[in-house]
Amino acid sequence: MSEEMRVTVERLGHRGDGIAEGPIYVPGILPSEVVEGVVDNGVMASPRIVTPVEDRVSPPCRHAKSCGGCQLQHASDAFVEGWKSDVVARALAAQGLETEQRPCTTSPAQSRRRAGFSSRRTKKGALAGFHAKASDVLIAVPDCKLVRPRLAAALPLAEALAVAGTSRKAELTVQMTDSEAGLDVSVTGGKIIDDDFRVTLAGIAQEYDVARLAWDEEVLTLRPPFQTFGSAQVVPPPGAFLQATQEGEAKLLACVTEALNGAKHMLDLFAGCGTFALPLARLGRVHAVEGSKEMVLALDKGWRMAEGLRHVTHEARDLFRNPLLPDELTRFDGVVIDPPRAGAEAQVTQLAKARIPRIAFVSCNPVTFARDAKILTSAGYRLDWVQTVDQFRWSTHVELVAQLTLAKS
Repeated sequence: MSEEMRVTVERLGHRGDGIAEGPIYVPGILPSEVVEGVVDNGVMASPRIVTPVEDRVSPPCRHAKSCGGCQLQHASDAFVEGWKSDVVARALAAQGLETEQRPCTTSPAQSRRRAGFSSRRTKKGALAGFHAKASDVLIAVPDCKLVRPRLAAALPLAEALAVAGTSRKAELTVQMTDSEAGLDVSVTGGKIIDDDFRVTLAGIAQEYDVARLAWDEEVLTLRPPFQTFGSAQVVPPPGAFLQATQEGEAKLLACVTEALNGAKHMLDLFAGCGTFALPLARLGRVHAVEGSKEMVLALDKGWRMAEGLRHVTHEARDLFRNPLLPDELTRFDGVVIDPPRAGAEAQVTQLAKARIPRIAFVSCNPVTFARDAKILTSAGYRLDWVQTVDQFRWSTHVELVAQLTLAKS
């Protein structure tokens, strides 16, 4: 049943939509704004703003209304930073945790160095960009204010790959990363590769000056796509995880280094390709553990080619099914842990038993972080501070890093 209504938005939901009493969901509206419009099944899809708030701003990107890549371009930076800090505070409070919350830091516009574009063939050629909000419709975003200019300028490459490698019924996912040697491109969802298509891909890679092009399992490398971690240069596997912005990575690393101050034998859990392990190796010995064998090998090669680093050991291990146990953990005096969104309950439970003096905890999900932090505080750790780090500007994604130290008995 549809009804014309006037409502006042009370808060933002986890997807960035305004929520009024009811609940009534109002996309693109900020808390305390008064809106009116037709409500259908609890959603006011096309609200008219009656009373705006001071934190409302004009979206800096001309694609903001149609593109689903950003959710909060209509809000001031101060509002978004405060809201993300509040998300962290609420997650902590739900577990009965309190601590110092440092002000949120936000990566600048046009700083995202990796992005997953979608690309589809059309009658006249191809279209590449992001999906529209809550839709499978593709929106071209040639003036995207989120990604680095090199990525925004590479949309014609994604279109060329779609023309060459997919039908009009299919859609490519084109993961692009800006490396120090040029674009690092990983494609999934396309046709099966054969000899003729390999030649075609090589021509596209040369035409668009691609450093590396991976088509599913097939990899064509023209130049190694290096990323720098501390003093080490690492070539990640195609499509491997990388922190979204250099600025965000630098802030996380600074906080991790602070949290592990004084540690001489450190453990890096969910180590990836060495984002933290390799810079920390300037300060002490490091043992890096990561589930992907390919990422561990990339980390090891980067360490061996670098100068001035202490000893870095490594192992490929599934920390969800096979967490490190207390007898394996007690030789370390500091640990950094950076799990995926699900958190690391099994591994954190073992950390709590091992009682390593200092823990730097990096998380992309405040809810699972708070759950895991509660395990540690219940075992005698003190949550000293939490730093919110916004690498995903204008989105609802929230990241943080925290310091936990073993309380003296």
